[in-house]
Amino acid sequence: MSEPPGATVALAEPPITDEPSKPFAAQRVLPLRRPGRWIVTAVVLVLVAQFVHGLVSNPFYQWDRWSYWFLRPTILDGLLITLEVTAYSAVLGLVGGIVLALGRLSKSPVLRAVSWTYVWALRSIPLIVVLIFLYNFSALYKTVSVGIPFGPAFFSFDESRLATDMVVAVVGLSLNEAAYAAEVVRGGILSVDQGQHEAAAALGLPKSYQFRKIVFPQALRSIIPNYVNQLIGLIKGTSLVFYVSLLDLFGSAQTMGSTYPGDIVPLLLVVTVWYLILTSIVSVVQFYVERHYARGATRSLPPTPLQKLRTGLSDLRARIRREAAV
Repeated sequence: MSEPPGATVALAEPPITDEPSKPFAAQRVLPLRRPGRWIVTAVVLVLVAQFVHGLVSNPFYQWDRWSYWFLRPTILDGLLITLEVTAYSAVLGLVGGIVLALGRLSKSPVLRAVSWTYVWALRSIPLIVVLIFLYNFSALYKTVSVGIPFGPAFFSFDESRLATDMVVAVVGLSLNEAAYAAEVVRGGILSVDQGQHEAAAALGLPKSYQFRKIVFPQALRSIIPNYVNQLIGLIKGTSLVFYVSLLDLFGSAQTMGSTYPGDIVPLLLVVTVWYLILTSIVSVVQFYVERHYARGATRSLPPTPLQKLRTGLSDLRARIRREAAV
């Protein structure tokens, strides 16, 4: 039945109760319960605990022998050789990768073809094959000459005297590393917005200046994470130089394992721990280098591990105070 014009409609008032309503600030919001997450977390913790218990309690690992070998002069000498080979190969490989990347991006069809062929060949051939081939290079060429093709040589030298074990290892790793670094650098350069190239060209800047001051610094944000992965692979790849008679970290442990066959497992654990330490140091350096080049590209820099720890402790204290106040 419709109301007559001009009539008012009475609104229903809420029921009056004796219980005082709680203020909104005093009401507690319960989080959504996720039993699956807790079950998975518990299973993972049990597996981790079992793994740690097996490492500690299993006598087969011989941790007393591990502590004996960990800082032995033989192991440290091999570690020093590993660091030297890695440092030389990383620098030469990166320089070679930049040159190859610029060759692939060049307008010259000859440079593009040669760079592409090099990258294709070195990425296809296993590193151990490259090292063994270079180790036996003197059997193919007794002397190496530089001069006019099919003409007189300007100078020549004995390859066997120049190609020491260290040189063979560094050259082999650098050649292999340059092929992969070339693709990393090329991808980083291509990731720079085309407008940056056009703006630099509109200002009339020389090509070399554009690359050094504008393009390459921006490309480093993409190059660094990928190249650090290559660097970590290079650190582990140095274990192959043992096959060209260079006693690096792995080669020293392998030699000691042949002399002391009962200590093979502790020696392998020594090598494992040292490689973990080296790659962890590289990862820490990677974080701070990425953080440095992230300035201007992000609104706020990513927090450091110490800042994350402080933030986590502050949030925990605030949560405890809230729980105590309820």
